[in-house]
Amino acid sequence: MLPQDIALFVVTNLVQGYDHENVYFLENDLRTGQKLKQRFPEPVSKAEIIPRKVADTIPFSSKELPEILKRLAIEPRSVQAKIVEQTIKECEQPAMEGESKFCATSPESLIDFSVSKLGKKVQVFTTKVDDNSKEPSKLHEYKVAKGVKKIGESAVVCHRQNYMYAVFYCHKIKATRAYMVSLVGAGGTRANAVALCHRDTRLWNPQHVAFQILKVKPGTVPICHFVARNNLVWVPN
Repeated sequence: MLPQDIALFVVTNLVQGYDHENVYFLENDLRTGQKLKQRFPEPVSKAEIIPRKVADTIPFSSKELPEILKRLAIEPRSVQAKIVEQTIKECEQPAMEGESKFCATSPESLIDFSVSKLGKKVQVFTTKVDDNSKEPSKLHEYKVAKGVKKIGESAVVCHRQNYMYAVFYCHKIKATRAYMVSLVGAGGTRANAVALCHRDTRLWNPQHVAFQILKVKPGTVPICHFVARNNLVWVPN
């Protein structure tokens, strides 16, 4: 994976369980009546959220992995141990050009990072699927309903990581526009989804699947995708 693709991978880590050809779309697709094929899988991680006073007592560094596993009562050679190690290493990777990043291990630290990047007045959005929707994890053809709303010209996106307790990979990427979109599926499935449109794709790998599917070139048009159900999008209020 090329360096510029690492940031893109993190941005779109919501594609776990998705078909890549149905992830990306263009900004001008966010119009009433437009058809989009999407899936909204169940959240990968539903781990407990713990307060800062507890989270700060638990190490979160690859250098202290043995102590972390001991504190969390995890066998060193287990699958859980590999998950812990992988998540921490992802969090420790350096930020890409134009990106500010932070792994939040508590709600307090999550809010602090968002406020530090966007200002004290912020609001948070997430993708929600109607409780009566039929099999939202399966691929459905949705129509964009009336009332697409632009919610921000900048955003902090927090992706929930696979960990023993709630950890969010938060980052702010330049030139990212956020929308709130109502979607109605043919089978009765309904969703209110956050869409992110990346306006500066000049540094993306020209061979990335988004360009192949949409038949566009880097830096020519915004590339958009929906945010997964357990991710958070913070925007200035």
